[in-house]
Amino acid sequence: MKFDSYHPAINFVYFTAVIAMTLLFNHPVFLCISYVCAFAWSVKLNGWKGLIFDLVLVPCICAFALYYASYHHFGITNLASTFIGNRITLESVVWGFVLGISWGSVLMWFSCVHAVVTSDKVVYLFGKVSPRLSLFLSILLRMVPHIRERAGKINTAQQALGRGTGQGSIFATWTMEHLVETSTSMKCRGYLLRGRTAYSIYRFDYRDRSFVIALFCCLTVIMTGVLFDQTTILYNPEIIFNRITPLSGVFYAAYAVFCLMPMALQTAGEWKWRLGIQKIDEGRK
Repeated sequence: MKFDSYHPAINFVYFTAVIAMTLLFNHPVFLCISYVCAFAWSVKLNGWKGLIFDLVLVPCICAFALYYASYHHFGITNLASTFIGNRITLESVVWGFVLGISWGSVLMWFSCVHAVVTSDKVVYLFGKVSPRLSLFLSILLRMVPHIRERAGKINTAQQALGRGTGQGSIFATWTMEHLVETSTSMKCRGYLLRGRTAYSIYRFDYRDRSFVIALFCCLTVIMTGVLFDQTTILYNPEIIFNRITPLSGVFYAAYAVFCLMPMALQTAGEWKWRLGIQKIDEGRK
């Protein structure tokens, strides 16, 4: 029941949609929903590393908002002035936080993409459409963890020899050589030839169809909210937004369900797995 066990096309459509909406919707409610869901799922997928990464983004978002407000002086609600006399307005501060939260959420969603979308899925999705793009993406996705692992080994070896990281490293040279060798190896295997076929374990089954139906139901409700102008707010020269009504709650709920669906599937799958293990243990007793 994990989201990464679904068809790669579903993974691609979902992440494309959620990242696009995170960038396009500037309403605080939609932004908060996207941020909280991305934060929770990133921690769920990546553990402590994901938690540390998400927490580091918080001061970065605050610093960006203050920086943005100090250099952009639109809005009518004056809060303070800089040492050179420029105004800091409420609208510029709020818009700075909106941009920071939006990009922070996108980064957390991409950490989820890296955990869910493996190189074999990229090859499956783009191999026939664009072999060159598929080759590039598969090499890139594989290189990220491989580079991290090799960097740790090189650093440990240098420390054992009594040399610090500032005394020169083979890391950059090794990275370039590895990229060239990998690309050449794939070309020699006929990866870029026309009519190339590849074995695939992915099949679009009834479970995938059920998820697609639920996905597009949520998207239909969300797009209705877009038509009713419930997803955007004006921040210049003042903050203006449509009145929040009970119908707005329906749009918020649909967006929350859309963002939480993958994590809910994974949680339900883990719960069923534990329940099955318990039943097996009870049967043995």
